[in-house]
Amino acid sequence: MKRKNYYIVSDGKLIRKENTLYFENENGRKPIPINSIYSIYALGSLSITSKAITMLAGEGICIHFFNRHGFYVGSFYPRETLISGDLVIKQVEHYLDEEKRLYLAKAFVKGAIQNMRRVLASYKLDVDFDKALEELGRSEKITEVMGCEALARQSYYSAFDSILKNFEFESRSKRPPKNEVNAMMSFGNSLLYATVLSELYHTQLNPTISYLHEPFERRFSLALDIAEIFKPFIVDRTIFYLVNKGIMKPEDFNRDFDGVLLSESGKKKFLKAYNEKLESTIKHRQLKRNVSYQRLIRLECYKLAKHLLGVERYKPLVIWW
Repeated sequence: MKRKNYYIVSDGKLIRKENTLYFENENGRKPIPINSIYSIYALGSLSITSKAITMLAGEGICIHFFNRHGFYVGSFYPRETLISGDLVIKQVEHYLDEEKRLYLAKAFVKGAIQNMRRVLASYKLDVDFDKALEELGRSEKITEVMGCEALARQSYYSAFDSILKNFEFESRSKRPPKNEVNAMMSFGNSLLYATVLSELYHTQLNPTISYLHEPFERRFSLALDIAEIFKPFIVDRTIFYLVNKGIMKPEDFNRDFDGVLLSESGKKKFLKAYNEKLESTIKHRQLKRNVSYQRLIRLECYKLAKHLLGVERYKPLVIWW
């Protein structure tokens, strides 16, 4: 049976009875075949019994928790079985060595910028990223690299209102998002972060050692690094599709406070489109076979691991479709 992502939006409980996992709420109890689960995204109020946690941990299944506003809260990250001591040492070496860290930080940002350019090109929009790329090439500090990424995103976001038909973007705003597009972007970025974290779990990489973002005790910052490459063509393209096809309506958002958030119906629509994006496939140029977008994230992790071990120099994924 093919494993897939499970998205739980309604409130409920995960319980284990004998060797079966169930989701239980006011509507009854529904069995979930454990061998069908890849990751769980809990967007409602979810309680989990210790027996269910033990079962999920045994299968190496991550659970990602989001609060009622759709913001990422944290993850249940099962005990790692693949972590390699040698690779962890190499990860730390590449963080401590300024030149090695700078190379990787620049690579993540360069990949993000090139994918921004490709996304806009698909809408026949020509935005000038040359200044950001030139400054990136001259950067000698991580803070400067972050500045180049911010400059590129400013140019990128300036084109959004030329793409979007039914909602306005205006500018990026967070916590809280000030309009519908920003609400979708914040939600989508949180989902992507969790998705990347799930893929990191299935590799030998330690998710707490990062290069573009500073490692922090309470977050898996390597997921933030890798997510930068994928945001333009996973999250942003999903938003453009939902808006321009008229799928997202004004009633799919809540405006009950100083900002805009997705309503339950909006979350369900976004989750459906997001998961379809993850499951969609492209013909991989090197592998010569179709791979899903979610698999591309895993392959990016493998490329990073090869770089750290000195097998092959890391080059970020740049979309060609």
